[in-house]
Amino acid sequence: MRYQNQITRLFTIATLIATPLTFAACGGSRQTYDPYFNDYHRWNSVEDGYYRRWEGERGFNHLDFGRRPATEQQAYFGWRHGR
Repeated sequence: MRYQNQITRLFTIATLIATPLTFAACGGSRQTYDPYFNDYHRWNSVEDGYYRRWEGERGFNHLDFGRRPATEQQAYFGWRHGR
């Protein structure tokens, strides 16, 4: 009986830890704050498409948005708000 109690407790703890991680991974989008226009952009496949289009128009190699220099991020947000 004690062994079964330990397994149940372990399974419950594992489930409690795994559930938020699963939902976060399945969300498929994150929000990125735009400090220049004081709003948020939901970073999903649509926003990623715009971002890759912007990169292509400027001849940039693809780089994750968070790794871009602040001046280029500002340029992207300016371009994006013009759409």
